[in-house]
Amino acid sequence: MSAPPKMGHVYLVGAGPGALGLVTLRARQLIERADVVVYDYLCHPDLPRWAPEGAEIIYAGKSGPAHTLTQDEINALLVSYAASHEVVIRLKGGDPLVFGRAGEEIEALRRAAIEFEIVPGVTAALGAAAAAGISLTDRRAASQIVITTYSRGSDAAVSDPFAATPQLNWAAISSSTTLVLYMPGADYAEVSQRLLDAGQPKDLPCVIVSNATGPLQQIRWSSVAGLSREAKLPAPALLIVGRVATHEIREIAANHWSGTRREHPIRNATII
Repeated sequence: MSAPPKMGHVYLVGAGPGALGLVTLRARQLIERADVVVYDYLCHPDLPRWAPEGAEIIYAGKSGPAHTLTQDEINALLVSYAASHEVVIRLKGGDPLVFGRAGEEIEALRRAAIEFEIVPGVTAALGAAAAAGISLTDRRAASQIVITTYSRGSDAAVSDPFAATPQLNWAAISSSTTLVLYMPGADYAEVSQRLLDAGQPKDLPCVIVSNATGPLQQIRWSSVAGLSREAKLPAPALLIVGRVATHEIREIAANHWSGTRREHPIRNATII
């Protein structure tokens, strides 16, 4: 009686926020051994080229409502390829475990009894903060971080991959919280109004980072009230809201902890 065929190994690999230099050494080593690479829209286009000659390269990107493959199809693809290939790479922008839908792929692999490994990557929140030169947890002004996607309520389009994400309790965001919003959407005025309605001060600093760490990177400094007047930056973009989102952190922090607050001019700039 012949032994059952040996299943391959699937690697869920973080591709980092954009810059090739921010991809981990482990990620590169695995891509260079790959039999199959299934990669996403946000991955640097040079990453699949690290795979050996003859490796099968599959684009499975999702950009807004446009999906090359559904998530169920991607799950099935990983299971299918693991049955006939030794090293299957699932390459995801940022970190696989932060808004990368890795949980659904992990569940599919476990059900199929396929071995897998998760290779962390630099998530967009950290790449954007580094690009802007700010500390998300500057102890002078922040005691916690909330990382979320921008939920537009129960009427979100079915095509939105985050439509089922629980809505953020905006009122629970304290003055010592750094809020990081992935995919803040086309209308920053809506985000601005949500923050104002939740009691956030008009002059609370914000920074929008587009294409963080990549060659098309743009950084725009604003405030909660000023967001309503900001033009949309190209996707992928990320919004950081909080007292840390400024280069004037010392004065902001002094006012915050002393219990007094003055209006501060927030610089508006685009850095490319």
